[in-house]
Amino acid sequence: MKTLIVIPARYGSTRFPGKPLHPIRGRTLIQRVAQIAQQAAREAMQTDAGTIDYVVATDHDAIASYCLSIGVKSVMTTGDIRNGSERALAAARLYPQMPDFIINLQGDVPFAEPAHVRTLIEAAAQHSGDVFTPVVRLTWAALDDLRERKKTTPFSGTTCARSADGLAFWFSKQIIPAVRGEAALRKAGHLSPVFRHIGLYGYRVKALERFCDLPMGRYEELEGLEQLRFLENGMTIRALEVAPARISMSGVDSLEDAQLAEQMIDRHGDPYQEVR
Repeated sequence: MKTLIVIPARYGSTRFPGKPLHPIRGRTLIQRVAQIAQQAAREAMQTDAGTIDYVVATDHDAIASYCLSIGVKSVMTTGDIRNGSERALAAARLYPQMPDFIINLQGDVPFAEPAHVRTLIEAAAQHSGDVFTPVVRLTWAALDDLRERKKTTPFSGTTCARSADGLAFWFSKQIIPAVRGEAALRKAGHLSPVFRHIGLYGYRVKALERFCDLPMGRYEELEGLEQLRFLENGMTIRALEVAPARISMSGVDSLEDAQLAEQMIDRHGDPYQEVR
């Protein structure tokens, strides 16, 4: 199986123009994410997961030039692409060899876990399915935190209902499933029945091509979750349970987010490491 990890990196951003080139404790955002892809590829190739490569998909010469200067491959995609999934497919089509499996690793997640990326690659090599994505089972404390956060930001955090073997039934900005008999379940163990979705995707090429040809789904539009387009059209998503990230933070969308990322590094240590 040939896998390509695509890192979409747009220069234009209403809230934070040029953010892929913004330094975070001495390393640019795109350099940090490229290192995650590099580490995941190296580790996955030590298993029987096939050949793995990674590339930055950008729409700006400054990012392409910077990638060249740090030894990271990039391809130039057009600026009118609607989302990261479409940019990932466009990048794969520009690559010398079309892969079998494409991972969309967002270019603004400096603390994404290489192990989560590797899990998708290894699962796709071993199991059937159209799309693969990681989920984390929440502790009761983490579920309480999510419930509290949704009181003020109801569209923060996505949850997933899945089968015992990991096939996703649904994703929602609501907390699913609703939990009856919660007091007894809390006494039985520290883990809740709620899974939080991590926004990292691996696609079979044919599934991604079909997704990009399909119109937006009704529930995709209502929830604002593009993965629902797959489910609305009968495709399968395998939601793989993974361990929580050591440093938990959503993407960097503003200068304030970048400053928060630096504070997280100061508090927890810098996960960045050179990979040869």
